[in-house]
Amino acid sequence: MAKVVVFGISDTAQLAKFYLEGDSEHEVVGFTVSSDYMKGDSYEGLPVVAWEEVERHYPPSEYKMLVAMVASGMNKHRREFYEQGKAKGYDFISYVSSRATVLTEDIGENCFILEDNTIQPFTKIGDNVVLWSGNHIGHHSTIDSHVFFTSHIVLSGHCHVKEHSFIGVNATIRDFAVIEEGSLIAMGAVVTKSTVPWDVYLGNPAKALGKNSVEVYK
Repeated sequence: MAKVVVFGISDTAQLAKFYLEGDSEHEVVGFTVSSDYMKGDSYEGLPVVAWEEVERHYPPSEYKMLVAMVASGMNKHRREFYEQGKAKGYDFISYVSSRATVLTEDIGENCFILEDNTIQPFTKIGDNVVLWSGNHIGHHSTIDSHVFFTSHIVLSGHCHVKEHSFIGVNATIRDFAVIEEGSLIAMGAVVTKSTVPWDVYLGNPAKALGKNSVEVYK
């Protein structure tokens, strides 16, 4: 059991508090956000403190952290604050829903894995990964750090999803595919072969649009 400070004051942070309080051994004690984004000194009935001075209020020796953010900037923003928290000395928890079917223990920190995910054996999941609800993660697949899955995605067996990728709702990825760094797989796309880095894929079968994924998802 840990006392946890959640980074963020958005819907994702609100959901993190809901899930941690209702389905984990952890206690959420407060929130933190960059001072430029503070809207008051409380959120969801708990204190909000500026990120720039969070250690003074919640020392890393006594508290752990969870960064709860969306995938804007192809997960670069979430990575930035995760790494800043590490530099401040914080350890990070992961939340894995009790309503998910998880057949691997190889899951990193600062992960947020919601209900109805099926994660098959011999799967590896890095740090700072979000798996929203209802995904199928096939056996012997690897998801690198700083990746965001939305919902109802099928990742077939022996796939490799590299850092900073984003997978849209209802996408399907065939077995042995490599989703290269920074790939943005659009909603409903069917990926039948490996991608190229930092591009956007749309359609069935999915085709590269020749657009920089960071520019598309700022």
